[in-house]
Amino acid sequence: MENKKNAKKLLVLGTASDVGKSIMVTGLCRILSRKYKVAPFKAQNMSLNSWITKDGKEIGIAQAIQAKAAGVEPTADMNPVLLKPKGDRTSQVIVLGEPYADKSAGNYYDSIEEMHGVLRGALERLESEYELIVMEGAGGAAEINLYDRDIVNIGTARITQAPIILVGDIESGGVFASLYGTKVLLPEDVSKNLKGFVINKFRGDPAILEPGLKQLEELTGVPVLGVLPYYKLKIPSEDSMAIRKKKGRAEIESINDVDIAVIRLPRISNFTDFEPLERIANVRYTDLDEDLGTPDCVIIPGTKNTVSDLLDLKESGMDKQIRDLRGRAVIFGICGGYQMLGKIIHDSGVENGTEADYEGLGLLDVETSFGEYKKKTVQVRKEIMADGPIFRNIKGNEIWGYEIHMGATKTPMTVFGDDGSIDDSGTVVGTYLHGLFENENIRHALMIYLAEKKGVEYHPESITTEDEAYDELAEIVESCLDMKKIYELIEEQD
Repeated sequence: MENKKNAKKLLVLGTASDVGKSIMVTGLCRILSRKYKVAPFKAQNMSLNSWITKDGKEIGIAQAIQAKAAGVEPTADMNPVLLKPKGDRTSQVIVLGEPYADKSAGNYYDSIEEMHGVLRGALERLESEYELIVMEGAGGAAEINLYDRDIVNIGTARITQAPIILVGDIESGGVFASLYGTKVLLPEDVSKNLKGFVINKFRGDPAILEPGLKQLEELTGVPVLGVLPYYKLKIPSEDSMAIRKKKGRAEIESINDVDIAVIRLPRISNFTDFEPLERIANVRYTDLDEDLGTPDCVIIPGTKNTVSDLLDLKESGMDKQIRDLRGRAVIFGICGGYQMLGKIIHDSGVENGTEADYEGLGLLDVETSFGEYKKKTVQVRKEIMADGPIFRNIKGNEIWGYEIHMGATKTPMTVFGDDGSIDDSGTVVGTYLHGLFENENIRHALMIYLAEKKGVEYHPESITTEDEAYDELAEIVESCLDMKKIYELIEEQD
């Protein structure tokens, strides 16, 4: 394949974490894909929300979303390094979609030159296939203590020499100081490529900001390209910053009275699994030290360390609260939550460092073994095999999902193809399938059962398709930003 070294690039950096870099890149990917063949790129991502590509590689979910917004297939090159925090200042390092090692921050930075090589290789491969690469930084761009080892902000900026757009979050306060301060603190060879500011999450009339925008431009010589409004997203959240902001009750006003409690495990992962339910039920995220109350459904989510979270579940007494709801509420376990619902977990030392057996909640007749440091990562389509009150009307239907887990589970009765387990009542369910509730048939079956049991009417949601959500976001971004200037920044590149 001919190597197009002249692929154009655009780099979106932020003043801090959660200022809206990912969502802006998603909108730009959608808009710019009308003119160019676009690929998203983030050199290094730290997130417990991940996605499995068609070839079984693991990347951050944000880059998968951005690729789909651009109308292209997600690949590992779009997020060559993924860090998945495990606790105790240790992260699992995923390189080009494959588990590389568990490293502390210090040990990881010892290998930063190797990661620079990974970054360069991924960019070269994308350059050979795409016309435009829309790149995203991480956290705050002006982390001056990390400049010598930062591959995702300063490293990407220096390697690509791409025009930079800097995003600040006005909702958090101090946006003018953040934008100005970041500009001043950036190294000169990076700062010279800063071509525009964007202010995000503004509630109100943008005209109020005009004096400040003008003064910021005069102080920095950098134009403000636009002000984006506060916007309730209809696409999955990127990382752990999002779940910290989720309240005890659903952020999205649901149209049904069904109450679903998701256990907020200390090492929770892929909590995006439950966001499709937030549109149709009261979904609340419950800490281990909270009273669980009387929910209609309890979900134990995935986790980066099943054994550690199981031990914390027991120490807090949340395990007893969950067991006491058996027969009164539907209990779902996803991935690590599925493993916890079983009778026993055999750990050879892969999960918790020491060979030991751990007693599970005993709500499913399954046993899980962690025998080796090997992760299963795959997209799957499965047939619904289970009967019982939830699934009987959709038995034989097909569903889609993806698996990201270590360990293997033995079960006498599967739920979805060869996956999962279900108890005799049909109301305790475990599965390895992430993305389960993105399947409309599963959502409806669960909600119909819960509503009937509660004696309330179920109102099916009006579906916003993935493409509609991307188009809606693109319309907002396009109407609020100076797209003419952005196109000029792209076209000015050699």
